[in-house]
Amino acid sequence: MEDRDFLKLAAKAAGLPLSSEWDSAREGILIGEGAGDLKPWNPLADNGEALQLAVTLRLWLHVEKYGASARRPGDAWLGCEAHKYGGIEAATRRAIVRVAAAIGKEQ
Repeated sequence: MEDRDFLKLAAKAAGLPLSSEWDSAREGILIGEGAGDLKPWNPLADNGEALQLAVTLRLWLHVEKYGASARRPGDAWLGCEAHKYGGIEAATRRAIVRVAAAIGKEQ
């Protein structure tokens, strides 16, 4: 699955209004109700957006120096290794988005 697919499914899980447009400058999707309301959203790149996503979905996080994992209570952990994704922060954001995308896929 590509990042765009992960982001669309994560937005769906969080109940965000999703545009079909892609923000190539920020490499994220656009969310909002209409043309004047659209804003870029990319929790793979933004710590605040990733944290908001984790809180909205009430995810559990586990962070170590080598990587991070996230899960919904009762589900399996999905982990990301820090050295593969540019450090622990990027791995944590990706773990959050992966779990959110899995939730979005179920909906």
